[in-house]
Amino acid sequence: MKFSQFFLIPVMIAALAFTIQLVDQSLAGLMPVPANKGFGWIGFICWSLYFLAGGDLAGGRKVLYACVLGIVASIAIMEISGALGSHLNAFATPLAIFAIVIPCLCLERLPPFDFIPGIFVGAGIFFGFMSYVPGATYTNAAITELVYAVIGVFYGWLSLVLRGNYTAAIEKNAQFAG
Repeated sequence: MKFSQFFLIPVMIAALAFTIQLVDQSLAGLMPVPANKGFGWIGFICWSLYFLAGGDLAGGRKVLYACVLGIVASIAIMEISGALGSHLNAFATPLAIFAIVIPCLCLERLPPFDFIPGIFVGAGIFFGFMSYVPGATYTNAAITELVYAVIGVFYGWLSLVLRGNYTAAIEKNAQFAG
């Protein structure tokens, strides 16, 4: 494929990035966190996770399962940490993390929950949301993360479909020309 033909692929992906930002601006007011500035960043993270998970429908499911597991793990860590906080002070959160990371890593042996990087990223998104979004609750953080995870996975899938169709058309035209 010549560079002039290839160049359309980055343009298509840039157009998708443009539209995901428009989607975010449209959805921000519908998310359960009042006066938010949007959560497109979650969609972009999950878009990239889609490729890390294999770039297929099974990988997309893994990303969504991983986000759910990351949310559950995060809530468990926060609850355990809160319960131990008055007794263990600075050790409460590290101990809670230690206790929850073990079963999360054991999921490596249990498909389709074996996408460990996604679990950690899903937990990181949730912790970030809970730490930095005013008015965040477990419920509104989980809903928002999962809505944008689905959007990100969809954009990952759409990226591959568009690229695949375009590449196939280029190859087909090359066969006719040659």
